[in-house]
Amino acid sequence: MVRRKLMGRLAPYLLVLPGWLWLVIFFVIPVIAMLSLSTQTGDLIDGFTQTFHWQNYLDGWNEYHVEFIRSVIYGAIATILCIVIGYPVAYWIAFRGGHRKSSLLFLLLLPFFVSFVIRVVSWQFMLADNGIILEPLKAIHLLPADFHILATATAVVGGLTYNFVPFMILPIYVALERIHPEVMEAAGDLYATRRAAFRRVVLPLSMPGVFAGVLLTFVPAAADYVNASILGGTDQTMIGNVIETEYFTNTNYPMASALSFILMAALLIGVFIYAKVLGTREVLDMAVA
Repeated sequence: MVRRKLMGRLAPYLLVLPGWLWLVIFFVIPVIAMLSLSTQTGDLIDGFTQTFHWQNYLDGWNEYHVEFIRSVIYGAIATILCIVIGYPVAYWIAFRGGHRKSSLLFLLLLPFFVSFVIRVVSWQFMLADNGIILEPLKAIHLLPADFHILATATAVVGGLTYNFVPFMILPIYVALERIHPEVMEAAGDLYATRRAAFRRVVLPLSMPGVFAGVLLTFVPAAADYVNASILGGTDQTMIGNVIETEYFTNTNYPMASALSFILMAALLIGVFIYAKVLGTREVLDMAVA
């Protein structure tokens, strides 16, 4: 009897134990190791020594603050574009998709069956100066001969938007799908126009999905380096490209670790500010009101 009670008390902890072990092994330990590495000095040949050299953080910010700011700006613009593009798509699938909702969602996720890098390279092929998009437009003189998109901020932000827009659509769709049709009927019974019903009913109830979509989009977009490497030029370098270069090319592991922590801190601060302005509690209050 005592053993059964003990197992009953331990059962919840045993169920979550694999998840906690996963987090500890693959997140907590690597983060601690990277934090330790970020304050070391040395090189790959002679080895790295823990000297608590916090100057790595200051040097990293002073040297690469432009790339940090550019990454945040590109990530923010891509996130806003994802909302502008993704919300109507999610709305149409949720309220107009009918029995084709599953097929439409499958088509939405179909590009994810292709490698992320291949998808970005395909955009490089299409946006090339003599590619399948620009060359015909130049041939009929709709665009000047020296017009180009690659190696510009437009190409990088466009690539980020294309690759991360499903992360915006899916959570918004889930939030919209939970809205019962009776709620919309009730708004109509109260003489609300479609615009008023959307503004006073649909939009507040869908805000939890927008909140989740922003988090799922902004964080990976700001930290991305593939789009900037393939679609951007030397003037469009993001902080992810700098971290990659410091780690794999310069083998300056302490600097790469310090830059990674600065990026993580900047993203966390942005997320906390966003949650404070439009946090989960306020979003839920809007949804209930």
